[in-house]
Amino acid sequence: MYILANEPSVALYRLQEHVRRSLPELAQHKADMQSWEEQSQGAIYTVEYACSAIKNMMDSSVYFESIDRLLRHVIAMKDQMNSAQGRR
Repeated sequence: MYILANEPSVALYRLQEHVRRSLPELAQHKADMQSWEEQSQGAIYTVEYACSAIKNMMDSSVYFESIDRLLRHVIAMKDQMNSAQGRR
């Protein structure tokens, strides 16, 4: 009868022992997971920033094509001016 009366307190004691033994390991796992989450968030930000930069570069190709066309036009005009001066 005495054992049955004390069984709930023995169960709570065993539970307390288990928590006391496993808590430091669980706290370390939690700290590790938080560290990995921070590193992952940093990597995700870096990738998103790189993707944004590449998209902006692709969007600016229209401007680079315009600059290329204008430079070719200026070079052709310069060649015409040089040839006109050479004829004089």
